[in-house]
Amino acid sequence: MDEELQVWLYDILRSINEIESYFDDRPKELEAYRQDIRTKRAVERDLEIIGEAANRILKKHPNFPLSNAKQIIGTRNRIIHGYDTISDDLILSIVINHLPKLKAQVEQMLK
Repeated sequence: MDEELQVWLYDILRSINEIESYFDDRPKELEAYRQDIRTKRAVERDLEIIGEAANRILKKHPNFPLSNAKQIIGTRNRIIHGYDTISDDLILSIVINHLPKLKAQVEQMLK
């Protein structure tokens, strides 16, 4: 694995770990998430980083086996360019349902 690829995968993993840490002392519940603007912005920023890292990986390695890479990049683009169309329930759903799988996949790749 080349060094750039490894750095981007570590960026993804670090961002996922940061997102998980935002919920260490609070539940992943929609209403609590909606009320916490700092956590919302931090999660969105980490999702942007994850999406940008995935984008860089695919540009350099178009056939790299990163699950849902195009959806990850699409989410990043929506957060950045369509910020007013992003719903809190969509973001929280990604955090709960998709990031654990992505984390496991990236951890396996980095072994």
